[in-house]
Amino acid sequence: MFFRRKTKDKVAAAPPPPPPAIPFDTSSEPDFRALGRTLWRKKLKIIAFTLIAAAGAYVVVNMITPRYRSEARVLLEAKENVFLRAEADKQVERSGVDPETVTSQVQVILSRDLAREVIKKEGLAGVSEFNSAVGGVSLSKTLLGLIGVGRDPSEMTAEERILDAYYDRLSVNAIERSRVITIGFSSANPDLAARVANAIAATYLTMQQSAKQQQTRDASQWLAGEIANMRAKVADAEAKIEEYRAKANLYSGSNNSSLSSQQLTEITSQIAAARGQKADLEARAKQLRELLKSSTAFEASDIANSETIRRLTEQRVALRAQLAEQSSTLLDQHPRIKELRAQIGELDRQLRTEGERLARQLENDAKLAGDRVDTLTQSLDQVKKLASRSNEQDVQLRALEREGKAQRDLLESYLAKYREAVARDNINAAPAEARVISRASPAIKPDYPKKLPIVLIAAFAAFTLSAGFTVTGELLSPSYSYSYPPPAYMAAPPLIPVMPRMEASAPIAPMRPMTAPSPAAMASLAASTIEDVAASLRNAGHAGRRICVIGSAHNVGTTYAAISLARALAAQGSVVLVDLAFSAPNLSVISTDPQAPGMAELLRGQASFADVITRDQFSNVHLVATGNVGGDGAGLAASQMLPSAIDALAQSYDFVVTDSGAIGDVAVSPLASHAMLIAPEMNSVAARGARDRLAAAGFADVNLVLGGAEAAAA
Repeated sequence: MFFRRKTKDKVAAAPPPPPPAIPFDTSSEPDFRALGRTLWRKKLKIIAFTLIAAAGAYVVVNMITPRYRSEARVLLEAKENVFLRAEADKQVERSGVDPETVTSQVQVILSRDLAREVIKKEGLAGVSEFNSAVGGVSLSKTLLGLIGVGRDPSEMTAEERILDAYYDRLSVNAIERSRVITIGFSSANPDLAARVANAIAATYLTMQQSAKQQQTRDASQWLAGEIANMRAKVADAEAKIEEYRAKANLYSGSNNSSLSSQQLTEITSQIAAARGQKADLEARAKQLRELLKSSTAFEASDIANSETIRRLTEQRVALRAQLAEQSSTLLDQHPRIKELRAQIGELDRQLRTEGERLARQLENDAKLAGDRVDTLTQSLDQVKKLASRSNEQDVQLRALEREGKAQRDLLESYLAKYREAVARDNINAAPAEARVISRASPAIKPDYPKKLPIVLIAAFAAFTLSAGFTVTGELLSPSYSYSYPPPAYMAAPPLIPVMPRMEASAPIAPMRPMTAPSPAAMASLAASTIEDVAASLRNAGHAGRRICVIGSAHNVGTTYAAISLARALAAQGSVVLVDLAFSAPNLSVISTDPQAPGMAELLRGQASFADVITRDQFSNVHLVATGNVGGDGAGLAASQMLPSAIDALAQSYDFVVTDSGAIGDVAVSPLASHAMLIAPEMNSVAARGARDRLAAAGFADVNLVLGGAEAAAA
């Protein structure tokens, strides 16, 4: 049933640019709008499944025994003091800890030897959490072992079960860009978790110290064996040296030099001393004789140093003093004066005689020194001959001595290292190259399971699975239809000023039937409004996407009903209105491009979809006019391409509304499953005949809408 409308100011819109030509594409893709509507219809089931999964996950996580995690941290560093280092290592530059070292120490902490030590120290074999023999074998692990996911605990030894539980709760990681290693351990008992984490760190440090101590012990044992061998080698080398020295008569003197060399040195020094002594004596004797000739011999040092001359000189000085004293009172001829002078002359003669004796003594000493020089020179020549003969033997002796010295030096170095190794054979002398910077403490909150994340993940997974199954079921449904990809210009249509909405008026009163209908006929026909038809199409899903508007006769408002229905459907989806009334086309008058080609050109292959699709001037409805029909209206209506064209439009639009004109003009073909019959009277013979004809043609649902001259005039 139609509504009359009051036309207000019409706003003309500029025609949009012609859309680009697109080929007739038969490729299909899912209709996402339809999938979205399907999900919305089944939203309660999806939400219910999601809530059930979340509740189940919440129950499961609350049934799981919580684990508490404690963490200890160890810093790798060289703690060894330079004064405590071995003497051989004091001059060696220690490099820093590289990333490879940190990774290696992580593997040391994860070693089975350390794990066994910690298990033994903390008594984990008696804890049911680690030993299933104490608390019973876990049913989940047994089932996983049976299906091959894990090992069956019943087939494992007690040690393997404990180690498996130990490593399942242990996590050791190196902090990036640092030398810090974190040691984390989880347990149902927070105190046990902290205690085991600290025990692992302490055992690791002890193992480092023990390893260094073992290295020192191994070195001392090796040095002990090498020292015994070196002592034998040194003794053998020294015996060879002494044997060769005795055989070659190459004994050493002072300063570790050979006797021949020492003799050469001594004789050379003696010759030099003798020659110097001879020269000195000859010079002194010559000087003394020259002084005696010049009567100044008393000034010579040799005469002055003579005891006899010193005594005579003293007597002479005393007599000269008496002479001077007497001369003051006595004359020169006085006997006393003569006596004193005679005594002084005698003393001068004795002094001269003594000087000559000393000169002869010096000359004799000089001759003796010359004879000694000759003797020493002869001895030197003999020693040189002996030294020249022993040079080759001395070279061999020095080679043996060098070999012996090398052996002795090596023995002494080994002895020094051995004494140092023995002194360092103490765990306190081998500090670990790491230290604990953070001890583990009992955790307050459990680390596993993470209840909120697990519940959220389970809910999200359930939501995703339920939505996925819903979409998959919809896609696999036989009634689902795929849509062709809409052209680009259809995806975002330009905004066009729309005419103000029509005001509803009273429905057109039905005309009085020419003949009285039977009660059965009146029960079979019922009038509907366009809003009712639009609502039923929206609720019909895929089956309501296409509808044919057909008039029971001419001038009953078929075109007006098709336009009204298309505009009503356009409020909630994309709509295309197709004019198939080839004998009386009317839709081009509301098109933005009345001269555009239409369905006739499309069916003849003279135009593409992009060429024939235009817009309604007053709404967002897309239009396909009839085009240039000519005299071929019946042929176009019976064309084999017409159903394909309608199907193609149905894949790109939510609703396809066709204005098929009067039912008597064309052969009725089921281009849609729904039909809207426009009749002037509800129970007229024409209305009933048209309805029966549409039902016979294959339309599953026929809605009767009353129309008339007023609607036709609109």
